[in-house]
Amino acid sequence: MRERKEFKVLKIIKEHVINNKKEYAIVFLIFVVGIFSGVFFINNIQEEPKTEIINYLNQFVEKFKGLEKINSIELLKNSIMQNVILAITIWFFGTTVIGIPIVFGIIIYRGFCLGYTISLCITIMGLGKGINFVLVTLLLQNILLIPAILALAVSGIKLYKSIVKDKRKENIKLEILRHTVFSIIMLIVLLIASVVEIFMSTNLLKLVIKYF
Repeated sequence: MRERKEFKVLKIIKEHVINNKKEYAIVFLIFVVGIFSGVFFINNIQEEPKTEIINYLNQFVEKFKGLEKINSIELLKNSIMQNVILAITIWFFGTTVIGIPIVFGIIIYRGFCLGYTISLCITIMGLGKGINFVLVTLLLQNILLIPAILALAVSGIKLYKSIVKDKRKENIKLEILRHTVFSIIMLIVLLIASVVEIFMSTNLLKLVIKYF
């Protein structure tokens, strides 16, 4: 019975992606542009600010090595708060016609942050250690976080198209409700990503930090 439910959920997700493949392609492309922008920024930043950033990251690594105990609950609260704000922001601007460019801006910014972080780690630690550090600290939670953010953006685009196509109040209310329900589901995924980040990625980093 449980396997049937899981199969049904996967089928629904697959159908959602297929039915909105153009929107997913657009949002994914925007996200990739953000990643390359972050990489470009680090590679072309002036030497003095770059040195300050490198020193900050090195200090963070050394400080993390010296931590005896991690306040997981406090970190989890901060992570959950950030993801809740993110989900609400995308949901809100996704419900307004003029808010779609802002949604795109958020996607670009998230991609920029990811590209910036990856490029910075590789620049400081070298290719091998940098990639390993990124895999340990970013991979697990982003497997959930990135698809959820992209799906939220796609839901906003779908809502926008539906409202433009049919401006009746009944249709608008129905589409906003669908967008809201879908956003709540994606929020749950983001909350799971927070748990993974704090209780898996952070503890994994604590185990391997001595090698960086």
